Amino acid sequence: MPGTESFALDTLDYIAFAAYFVVLCAIGLWAGRKEKTQSDEYFLAGRTLPWYVVGSSFVASNISTEHFIGMIGAAFIYGICVATSEWGNVLSFSVLIWFFIPFLLASRVFTTPEFMEKRFNPVLRQFFALVTVVSNVVAFLAAVLYGGGLALQSLFREELDKIVTRLGTWAGYDALSADQLAGGGLWFAIVVLAVVAGAWAIYGGLKSVAWTDFFTIIVMVVGGLMVTILGLYMLSGESHSLVEGWRVMIERNRADGGVWQEVVLKNAQHCARVDAYDRLSVIQPATHETHPWPSLILGLVSVSIWYNVINQFMIQRVLGAKNMYHARMGIVLAGYLKILMPAIVVIPGLILFARYPEVMKLPWDEIKPEADKGYVHMLQMLIPVGLRGLFLAALFGAIQSTVNSVLNSTATIFTLDIYKRLLNPQATEKHFVRMGMWSSVVILGIAIVLARYIGELGGSLFVYIQTLYAFFAPPFSAVFILGILWRRINGAGALTAVCVGFVFGIAMKVYVQVDPNHIAWIEPYSMQAIVNWAFCTVICIVVSLLTAPPRPEQVTDQLTFNWHKLNIFGGLGERWYTSVVFWWAIFVVIIASLMVTFSGLVL
Repeated sequence: MPGTESFALDTLDYIAFAAYFVVLCAIGLWAGRKEKTQSDEYFLAGRTLPWYVVGSSFVASNISTEHFIGMIGAAFIYGICVATSEWGNVLSFSVLIWFFIPFLLASRVFTTPEFMEKRFNPVLRQFFALVTVVSNVVAFLAAVLYGGGLALQSLFREELDKIVTRLGTWAGYDALSADQLAGGGLWFAIVVLAVVAGAWAIYGGLKSVAWTDFFTIIVMVVGGLMVTILGLYMLSGESHSLVEGWRVMIERNRADGGVWQEVVLKNAQHCARVDAYDRLSVIQPATHETHPWPSLILGLVSVSIWYNVINQFMIQRVLGAKNMYHARMGIVLAGYLKILMPAIVVIPGLILFARYPEVMKLPWDEIKPEADKGYVHMLQMLIPVGLRGLFLAALFGAIQSTVNSVLNSTATIFTLDIYKRLLNPQATEKHFVRMGMWSSVVILGIAIVLARYIGELGGSLFVYIQTLYAFFAPPFSAVFILGILWRRINGAGALTAVCVGFVFGIAMKVYVQVDPNHIAWIEPYSMQAIVNWAFCTVICIVVSLLTAPPRPEQVTDQLTFNWHKLNIFGGLGERWYTSVVFWWAIFVVIIASLMVTFSGLVL
């Protein structure tokens, strides 16, 4: 993006951010005030979370710098199709509400690896636990801290340079180069973010995390919407009209002429491997780099089930709900927040493309890093002194909520599925709580170190995270879906499918890199996820049928679907205005309307 000045703060900005932080601390202390002597109190909030906390925490855990930094940058490059990362959750949320919530709550498990052991075998549990810890640290914690550190470094470069210079003087360095100042500033920003953001996960467990998320999501939505509104006003020119700003944004993103058409045609081969593509359509070619059309449907089974159902840091707040009604209504609330999210993390990317299309004239490998600066640039360009503290709080809230949630869930997996299971099964419940706290500290330290070096990989932060999702998810999604739907699936089939699936996933990436004549549609990471999921499904079925069936205790009604006994119609609310069915149906209709509107048939 065009050059920017330092992000100056006024007294009112400091007051606004300080007020946010004080309220956050008060909520975290209040929620985590009770001494936690049992595992379910620390790791599952004593199963006491109400629906509005379940839903807000479910979404706040998901929103991070991947969205405010990475997704806005991706929308700048690819267009409205990026919104399907949010709207596409309608399928997995619906399946979660109607089938998985009654199923998972009936199983009374603490973690998803624990479920894997009961349904399959202990080896798969340990493998899933290990992969979960690694993916949480690499794909979530480190990436979120890097994106947040990068944003703070861009916003407050002068202040960070002064701090790093002072620290360097104390360490005996007379002068620091520009590269040393930049690297030191990024280090300092990452460490401060990690320590401040991770505090509540360590102190109060899931209860503090979930309740601070409830407050944080409000700040993020208010701050994010104001950025979008101010951006539309900017596009409207002298008319100062939101309607005119929207019209200009749509017209320029349609790219029917001028520099907008020129840059779309220039980059079409990179974005979608075609001669031209529609930036205002959610339906993109199968060769699209990030959002090929098959992923709209098959993304449910290849990635979404893993992310929203068996991914511990998301499903943990569902397991901590008061009862089935609060769990289901919480996911309905999460669905409405997902409807809103593109207005905060996609439309700003469309606004930036309408305003600065010339950035797309850069070489392709320079466009993505530049696009990731989009949100920071909008803050510097649009937000007046006096309101900047609120937007800084929104950005910090996005980082804090994800760091807290991932840290708490990773510590849960490590403590209950690795430490308790393998190292010290006879320890007291209070000991496991202390181990959860200490493991959080160690995990956070590892993530800080990794975060500093993610930028050296190059490319888009959004693409980096989504690529890792597409690699980790398919094998586990395949065996989980098969395991709960078909009682003939056994541990041998599941373990073989997972192990072979990871090898196959690596082989596809090597094939794409090595063979210049590779099949075009196999290159997008989401298409690789779909192919790998199908491959793992076949392997799991074949090996299961060729080996002994599972034991009776591995296929009980608590571990596999019994359609006659599954309590699908329980916990739906007593009146129409509290009905899960009523609010879920409206959510589905709104998503369907948005998908049709941005399908290329209307706009």
